[in-house]
Amino acid sequence: MCGQDSPVVAISRSPRLLETLLANLDGVVYRCRDDGQWTMEFVSEGCLALTGYLPEDLLLNQRLSFLELIHPEDRQMVRAHVADCLRSKRRIDIEYRIVRADGAPRWVWGRGVGIYNATGKVEALEGFMQDVTERKEAAQALQEAERRYRSIFENAIEGVFQTTPDGTYIAVNPALARIYGYRSPEDLIVGLRDISHQLYVEPDRRVEFMRLMEERGSVSNFESRVYRRDGDIIWISENARAVYDDAGHLSCYEGTVEAITERKLYEAEMRHQATHDALTGLPNRNMLHDHLQRAIEIARQRGGLTAVAFVDLDQFKFINDSLGHQVGDELLKTVAQRLQSCLRDTDMVARQGGDEFVLVLQNQTGGEAGIAEVMQRILAAVSRPWPAGDREFHITSSIGVSRYPADGKDVETLLKNADSAMYKAKEQGRNNFQFFAPWMDTQVSNRLEMLISLRRALDQEEFKLFYQPKLSLKDGSIIGAEALIRWESPEQGMVPPDRFIPFAEEAGLIVPIGEWVLRTACRQNKAWQEDGLPPIPVAVNLSPRQMNQALPDFVAGVLEQSGLAASWLELEITENVVMKDAEKTVATLHTLKRLGLQISVDDFGTGYSSLSYLRRFPVDALKIDKSFVRDIARDADSAAIVKAVISLAHILNLRVIAEGVEDEEQHAFLRENGCDEVQGYYFGKPMAVADFTARLKEEARRRASGELTAD
Repeated sequence: MCGQDSPVVAISRSPRLLETLLANLDGVVYRCRDDGQWTMEFVSEGCLALTGYLPEDLLLNQRLSFLELIHPEDRQMVRAHVADCLRSKRRIDIEYRIVRADGAPRWVWGRGVGIYNATGKVEALEGFMQDVTERKEAAQALQEAERRYRSIFENAIEGVFQTTPDGTYIAVNPALARIYGYRSPEDLIVGLRDISHQLYVEPDRRVEFMRLMEERGSVSNFESRVYRRDGDIIWISENARAVYDDAGHLSCYEGTVEAITERKLYEAEMRHQATHDALTGLPNRNMLHDHLQRAIEIARQRGGLTAVAFVDLDQFKFINDSLGHQVGDELLKTVAQRLQSCLRDTDMVARQGGDEFVLVLQNQTGGEAGIAEVMQRILAAVSRPWPAGDREFHITSSIGVSRYPADGKDVETLLKNADSAMYKAKEQGRNNFQFFAPWMDTQVSNRLEMLISLRRALDQEEFKLFYQPKLSLKDGSIIGAEALIRWESPEQGMVPPDRFIPFAEEAGLIVPIGEWVLRTACRQNKAWQEDGLPPIPVAVNLSPRQMNQALPDFVAGVLEQSGLAASWLELEITENVVMKDAEKTVATLHTLKRLGLQISVDDFGTGYSSLSYLRRFPVDALKIDKSFVRDIARDADSAAIVKAVISLAHILNLRVIAEGVEDEEQHAFLRENGCDEVQGYYFGKPMAVADFTARLKEEARRRASGELTAD
């Protein structure tokens, strides 16, 4: 036929065609003898690309034999496999390694057959080798990845799971089994077959889980209470996502579970501490304000009478001072319990502070008569005999009552008027209650007079600074002082700060008063230095109202005007001020610290901070609150707290100052446990300038004469 080769021409070209086909194969075609070296009789051109050897290098073992080409560690395995295939006349199919001419190992896949003669004896082997190194390495990498994933899955601290959409576990790791209280993942899968009803304490949480999955395809930090196998209830946090197959159908859910019970308990404790009094466990001022606000809203919407009662214990200070604070604390806890026993569940008892309690009575249907009945019950309950050791005391209370809406329509007014009525009950001889009347507002005018007097005191320089020494526990020397304000009133005499500072805070006068204290203390400290007395840092307390962005500039100006070096000024801030607005506070403190002064945290232990949190703040020292120091020799808890604060503060390179040291037992305890500095009546009361100057001069004389020696 025209255009076609004849069969003779096609046959004549077949050797060339076969040679081209073999050369283009991605691999090696070979024929070898069935002898000890597998001597090659034919090797295709692909030999060079695969092995690095020319075909003639292997033909008739001219450079090396086929057996030598095989990796030494695989030769025996290949020999055995080929021998077995030849005996059973099966096709050879095997993967093994060869060693290229450059010494690099390569994986190959070999397929071949035995060539038998008429008697069934093997005459030769014919086969094909192909490089499969990349596939082999990819498979090994996959196996390694799977091994690592399995290791992570098995050893993860968090629980890991896969579940079906209908709530059955497919796979879980050991950590999840431990979290849920099962001995093994298998036990969990078998035992926990219905997540919705067996696991979640509130089944609605599973419903919410499913809703979020449908809407978003995942959940993050999904917190729930769940049952462990033994019935205990724990908190968990889940992160999970929906998994879909190639067709887009929901296959399963997978995710992680973290046990967060301890964190939830801690958060609950922190919330409780923020809203409850630490001593009595009653709601504190914050919770009282919120509760009373809600009670007013309910009364406004539904009608009814809501009453607020201020309860103040009579002569509590006498008992507290004569028997000690520990006895006083026990009395306060007893009174709290007695007040609670007189009220309904819908009413509230809160501790306002000190020996003052506030009651909120909602929906008083009996009018004033009903309120009066409750007040009489409270007076009787509080006045019941109270044993303290081998003695028995009778304590009474004075109560003031205001009513919504007659005596006030907001929280502040109701509290203020109940307070005014309570003072009237005090004036009436105590152990009674009084309803608020408008004429009692004269009490408010008395407070106004106090504020007017404070403004006058600032203008007419009636304030004085007293100085209390701080001593080193190493050698008993004076190493600092705290500046303490007093008010020398023409009418009232020397007024302690606890009587006028709250009024100054309320009226906003605390800022100018605080500025006066800082200027005066810096000038006085500079004067002592100019008189040749040994320099010591003087500590000045800062009010929360002074902690603002303008404070560093003001302090820098005072230091410049007084000529006092910043290193001889120490600013004391209370723990609650530090924690109130941490971000702004830390910025202000860093700016102050750059001036070169010292910063200490006062009343440490009474707030909600922690030593680890304080690492963020540039403070130099902690002052342990005197409420802990007071009982360290008698109360194991106070002693343990003080020891822990000293130890951890030193780890953070902070000095520790104990205030309120009043006897030798406290002194010895603090010295033995490594406290750095002390102050208190045992070492010196707050002194006027002349007296403290004399103390400093005596200190300088003793130091010069060598009388000061280490304890």
